[in-house]
Amino acid sequence: MIINCGFICVFAVLINKVFLQDTVVEAVIGGSVVLPCSSTKQYHNLQDIHVFWRHNDSKIVCDIIPSSHSQGNQDSEYKNRTESFPEEYERGNFSIKLHNLIYGDTGEYSCLISHSSEHPAVLLIIKESTAEKGTISTEQDNQGTTKPSSVWISSPWLWGGIVFGIVIVILIVIGFILVYLRKKSSSNLSAGGHSMSSDAHEVENIMN
Repeated sequence: MIINCGFICVFAVLINKVFLQDTVVEAVIGGSVVLPCSSTKQYHNLQDIHVFWRHNDSKIVCDIIPSSHSQGNQDSEYKNRTESFPEEYERGNFSIKLHNLIYGDTGEYSCLISHSSEHPAVLLIIKESTAEKGTISTEQDNQGTTKPSSVWISSPWLWGGIVFGIVIVILIVIGFILVYLRKKSSSNLSAGGHSMSSDAHEVENIMN
């Protein structure tokens, strides 16, 4: 019985941690997003509470220390981009808001609360904004409208006209060659006939 109760308690703790670490948040480039971090406890004495937000277990996103407003250890890429909600601290809400999102913000964010076994984690997924998609689509449409201006190069009518012109030129050249050869042949025949007539006249003179 004791073993069963212990197993149930361990199972409940594991389930609780899984749900705490399975929070997925999606946002768009250039926008803002709230990264949730809530504790089941209520804190009436905030002087001893320290909350550490980390990105991929290394980058210092934000440190919530109610007794100090300094963010001296904050990584430069998060300067002036994080916002917390002090009025929610007593209720155990240590969520932060991240502004001006970039692709590099994608990843896991852990919320470490001092004096607590709860360590919520958030997986942030950055997506392309609809405005950027619209711009890309418009550029593609513009490219599509300008492309037909060069389609004439592959027009079958153009190529047909070019081929027809080449055939006409070839036929004209062949015609000139045939005319030249015919004239030359006629000239040769005429010269041959005149030569035969002279030879016959000479033979006739010799016989006489």
